[in-house]
Amino acid sequence: MLTKLLRLSGLAVLALAATAWGMEPGWVGTWGAPAMQAQGGAMRAFTGMTLRQVVHISAGGTKVRIRFTNEFGTDSLTIADAHVALAAGGTAVKDDHKITFAGQPTVRIAQGAAIFSDPVDFPVPALSDLAISFYVPNQVLRSETYHALGLQTNYAATGDVAGAAALNEELKFASWYFISGVDVNAAADSRAIVTLGDSITDGARSTPDTNRRWPDVLAERLQKTVGLEHVSVLDEGISGNRILNEGAGPSALARLDRDVLAQDGVKYLIILESINDIGHTLHPTGPEDEITVGDLENVVGQIAEQAHLHGIKVYGATLTPYVGAGYAGEKGEQMREAYNNWIRTSGVFDAVIDFEKVAGDGATPPHFNPALDSGDHLHPGDAGYKAMGEAIDLNLFK
Repeated sequence: MLTKLLRLSGLAVLALAATAWGMEPGWVGTWGAPAMQAQGGAMRAFTGMTLRQVVHISAGGTKVRIRFTNEFGTDSLTIADAHVALAAGGTAVKDDHKITFAGQPTVRIAQGAAIFSDPVDFPVPALSDLAISFYVPNQVLRSETYHALGLQTNYAATGDVAGAAALNEELKFASWYFISGVDVNAAADSRAIVTLGDSITDGARSTPDTNRRWPDVLAERLQKTVGLEHVSVLDEGISGNRILNEGAGPSALARLDRDVLAQDGVKYLIILESINDIGHTLHPTGPEDEITVGDLENVVGQIAEQAHLHGIKVYGATLTPYVGAGYAGEKGEQMREAYNNWIRTSGVFDAVIDFEKVAGDGATPPHFNPALDSGDHLHPGDAGYKAMGEAIDLNLFK
């Protein structure tokens, strides 16, 4: 066990240290948002402000702990007066609980690091919305860690008002800052599914504040199925992400340890990624964009191999249609079809989830089904995400 954890990121080592300090070892992730660096207009002047951010968990529990992140910070990050509660609409919360760090109300997170809070005795229902509130004291923050596409209305207010039942709303934003995960105490049969992907996993063009991403649909189905109530879903999609190259966030290969292998309780991995790598071949801006299907197969195969070495079952998902999308081309379509053929026939995966078949137009298969298309011929709309989430065979998780 020690050897396995030491191979992973510093986050996994933190989890090991937490066990050594006497914290409860039985945890499983119930919500996740992969960390990335805030750039340009995404940098916010949050110092001296309270953030209240809403997250939609999958499985429930009687204890929770929150993962705070400064992994892309260039300065240390101080968090104070943290709370977790049930979201009650808008800025309102109910059943508020204080969060501590080794018994203290304040924590300093070193640059490049992440840290778990202490366990909080807080029964949380499955599929509930939690509000995580904390104060960011005045400090120097030249870089911030966040997740860009939250599709969730979050709030900030001046001063330390983290314990308030409602905020005098001063700022709204739709990303998640300085948080990247929520764990619940694990039941005997608890296990987590990680969905590794790009914008189609991140839920781009779905309706904000409604949790209609396909991983959300999958989580809801699991909760309605006897025997699968303790299977959680961690959405580790980043809009614009690529397998081979950095772009929007680190490449899928670069973030494998943190976003997949180090997640608590992970037993299954669904990979739906590569369309952005293919799309960038239409108008390459550098030699790194000149990729082949073989390059994709090699890297995705290595991701699957690493997951298998950690006892994780890996399910390969075929790429949905993209004819008519802004970066679609004939060469790219040939690559997409060849890649999907490899997903189906290579034997690399424990099973295949054929999203192309779900989303494709039966009359013209390379095109998106108009009823499921968001309108950009790349991303599903709400109906498309629902069809994808409902098409996954739940027997894969039994």
